[in-house]
Amino acid sequence: MSENLSNTEFGNIQEKVKQRPLNRKKLLRRTIITASMAVIFGVLACITFLVLEPVFSNILHPEEEPELVEIPMDTDEILPEDMIMEEDQIKESPVQIIEHTTDVDPIAVYRDQYMDLNKVAGLVQKSVVKITSVSQDTDWFDNYYESKNSTPGLYITDNNKELLFLCRTDVIEKAEVINVTLNDKSIAEGYIKASDPNTGLSIVAVPMEGLAQSITDNMSPVTLANSRVSTILATPIIAVGRPYGSSESVGYGILTSKGSYVNLTDQNYELLTTDIYGSSEATGVIVNLKGEILGIIDQSHNTADMKNIISAIGISDIKRTIERMSNGKPRAYLGINGTDVTEEINAASGVPVGAFVTGIVMDSPAMNAGIQSGDVIIRIGDKQIEKYADFTEYIESATPDSNVSLALMRQSGEEYREIELEVTLEEMS
Repeated sequence: MSENLSNTEFGNIQEKVKQRPLNRKKLLRRTIITASMAVIFGVLACITFLVLEPVFSNILHPEEEPELVEIPMDTDEILPEDMIMEEDQIKESPVQIIEHTTDVDPIAVYRDQYMDLNKVAGLVQKSVVKITSVSQDTDWFDNYYESKNSTPGLYITDNNKELLFLCRTDVIEKAEVINVTLNDKSIAEGYIKASDPNTGLSIVAVPMEGLAQSITDNMSPVTLANSRVSTILATPIIAVGRPYGSSESVGYGILTSKGSYVNLTDQNYELLTTDIYGSSEATGVIVNLKGEILGIIDQSHNTADMKNIISAIGISDIKRTIERMSNGKPRAYLGINGTDVTEEINAASGVPVGAFVTGIVMDSPAMNAGIQSGDVIIRIGDKQIEKYADFTEYIESATPDSNVSLALMRQSGEEYREIELEVTLEEMS
């Protein structure tokens, strides 16, 4: 009975499993959302890595900061009265008569003197490298060519991370690659660390990482002399670098004049002249018989009748400039030309002692602040200004975009009255 019931009631029942219909739109939406989240997650991971990687890197492997470069500044020049001996110090020196038992060969003496001079020049040349600028371009016919130009570089010092060289800016300012040929004739790539528009000089830095220890050990920085002392006048000097236009040329002569100044914006530079007849495009340095640098050769300030006479900017006037550039700092800019008001001028004409403003550069911070020609700057910030060099020293150490208070004396009728101005310094370009 039950068998018949099973056959009749359930015998015709069949079960069939059907798949759920595929929702393509929903699947596409989920795929897009998943891909978008993956992209967002990847971007966030990259940003997090970029932000945090230097932090963790500095914690785990702290990078050593470059040492601050400090150039020793000159001490005050000995006054004439300090050079006079007291009466009790003056003693009569007996005259010594030297008898020569053998004849002296004057040619040999002359030769030996120049051999000694050549030894001094050779020591200086060990601190002079060749800096080459490399530029690439195409001509009118789309032919590719490479141009090179070179200039001497003076090894100043290192900051524990870079070798620092002083050279002319015009040769390297448009270079795509700057190569420095070191003493062992190896070539290292450098870059412009800082430039000075006034002097036309730059500091080229060469990273020490990757250089052979023997190279850095054999590099000897130059010694900078005091070019302000009057006793260097009429003394022998040596021109090293390119006094005759060709590399590694040397000239010998006498320092014939000093005391004339090149008046530039916010700075005056003493011009040293020699009796060496060289190239009108000469570069390099002049040194004393100790091999100390007296000046940087600069022919651009020569007059037409002396265009081939080797002249140089006194090194004492650019020591702070070299120090600032070596530390990668830009030059602050006020925009005046000036000179000293000495005590003699003060006594004769009543002009206050300070930095006398002889001119104002158009659209400069000085003009915008209301400084006028004929004003005498007596204080800037907290620094008293007694001579123009005090003002230039302050500007060299100042920071562009800083606000400073400036006190000056301005003539009003027959008297001078004090005026205070606020000035925002800019960066010299």
